[in-house]
Parts: sequence; structure tokens; C-alpha cells
Amino acid sequence: MTITATRPASAETPPPERPIRVLSFSQRLSRWDMKLSPYLYISPFFVLFAIVGLFPIAYTGVISFMDWDQVRRSGEFVGFDQYVWILTQPKFWTALGNTFSIFLLSSVPQLILALFIAAMLDRHIRARTFWRMSALLPYVVAPVAVGLIFNALFADKSGTINGFFEWIGIGAIPWHVEPFWSHIAIATMVNYRWTGYNALILLAAMQAIPRDYYEAATVDGAGAFRQFMSITLPSLKPTLIFVVITSTIGGLQIFDEPRMFDQFGRGGSAQQWLTITLYLYDIGWGEWNFGRAAAMAWILFIIILAIGLINLLVTRSLVRDEGRRGAQLSRRGRRALKRAEARR
Repeated sequence: MTITATRPASAETPPPERPIRVLSFSQRLSRWDMKLSPYLYISPFFVLFAIVGLFPIAYTGVISFMDWDQVRRSGEFVGFDQYVWILTQPKFWTALGNTFSIFLLSSVPQLILALFIAAMLDRHIRARTFWRMSALLPYVVAPVAVGLIFNALFADKSGTINGFFEWIGIGAIPWHVEPFWSHIAIATMVNYRWTGYNALILLAAMQAIPRDYYEAATVDGAGAFRQFMSITLPSLKPTLIFVVITSTIGGLQIFDEPRMFDQFGRGGSAQQWLTITLYLYDIGWGEWNFGRAAAMAWILFIIILAIGLINLLVTRSLVRDEGRRGAQLSRRGRRALKRAEARR
């Protein structure tokens, strides 16, 4: 009888080891260059931002808890007393109400008008470059110049707009007396400067939308308005969120326009258009109380952060609903386009 010996599985011959590759100094340097170069190239921005952005924010936060003496560069720690003082001032709540009023009167019409202008510029029109440059011109005008021009236009007695209203028999409007009309005037200045800028941002996003979607929707029988609501608007979700948040930040920090609305720049005789930033400027450089000014700056920062988050959530939910309807329309349109091509 012959006995055949078998080798156990654990005793199998191990695979040959791979030779260790020794990299040269130039190869190691090249690998480190590929890993570190991107961070090195973007580091100047973050270094400058830390110096001129993060450090002032942190420094302001420290000052807001102190009774700060700007001359001696020192102060006494007072805790939340500066915040309590700000929140108990009726003038602060007046400024906050004026700020929100001007913000709503400027941001909402601005976004609607920017969408309309972008949609018009996205169509096949003559001299498109000329119209696009014309939309951007108000943005490059200095804010002080815009303030002086509109201050002359909205003057109560000698203004061009009141002169036109009197000529047609409506009567003069007290732009510098009534809070609502002063907010309308300031919001008009803001819209003049920023509508074209936002329109070009939205236009750039519109041009990135594939044109096949519109062709499919046209075959499916969707009109121009339906295509805009179901294809264009959902596709603009990231850009709309960006525009809404930047408009919120800029609208709640408005300073140049109300500052230049009259020659004194104190928000009106009865604080008709006094904003948070104007009040902050008056406390900091008018009363030389930098602790209270820093506390107000942080209160404004918290308000902007809260409103920005609310805008982000609302915009996402609205555009997400439109996106579902747009996807359904696009699928139906693509099927209709395929049927139309098959008939040909």
C-alpha cells in the first residue's frame, strides 16, 4: 500500500515579498510638492484673513465685555453690562426696526428684479454685451456719489422727483420726514447699486443650465413661464442661496446710503432712517464708547447669522419643491422629445 503525504494548508509556500522601492530625494520632494503646493498657494488668503478678519473679531469680542478706554488701551471687565445697556435702549429698537424695514424694501424687489433682468439677458437679444455691461455700471459707481445724486433727486423741496409729482398734480412727498418714504428712498438707492450685480451672477448660473432641458420642455408643451419656474429656478438653487445670504448680510449692514441721505448723517431728526450701523458709528466715534459699540457689533452679528440661517432653510425648501416638479417635467419632456425624433 502506498501512502501519499499531503502538505497542510498552513504550510503553503508564502508569496514572494515585493522589493522595497527606495525613493530618491527628488521623488520624495515631488510627492511633498504635490501634497503641500495647493495649501501653500491658498495660504496667503487665510493668513491675511486671520490678521485683518479673525483677530479684529476676537478683539472686538473681548472689548464688548469691558468698559474700554481707547486712549489707554485698557478697560475694566463689566461682563454683559454693555449688552444689557444696548438692549434696554429704545433707540436701539428704533434702529433695528428701521434696518429691517429698509432691508425688506430693498432685498425682496432687488431679487425679483435681478431674476427678471437675468432672464431677459439670457435670451437671444441684440447687443447682449452692451446690455450686460450696462447692468453692471451702477455697481462700479462710488457709494458716496450715488448717495449725493439720490439725495438731490429725493430732496423734499427742490428734488427732481417731487418736482415731477407736482407737475402731474400728485403733490410733494416728505422723503426726509416720514419714516416709510425715507425707507423707500434709501431702498431705491440700494436697489440701484446692487440689482445689476446680482443679475449678472444669476445670468452666469442660467447660462450653465443645459439647453436640452428647455428643448424637452418645449416639446412637452411647457411655456416660457413654466420653464422658468420648473427648470431655471430649481437649477439656480446654489446661486439663489448665495444671492439671498449676501443680500441679507449687506442689507442688515447698510451704512453708506442712510449716511449720505442727508448732510448730517444722524438718521434724521427723529431717527426716521437710523440704522444699526449708524447707531453703532455714533456710539463708537460720537460718544467714544467702544465697549458698547463692540457689544452692538456682536448683537448685529448674531442677528445676521440668525436671519441668514432662516433664509438658507427657507430657500432650500422652496427650491427643493420646485426641483421635484422640474425633474418630473424634464423626464416627461425627454420622453416626448424621443417620440418626436422617432416619428421623424
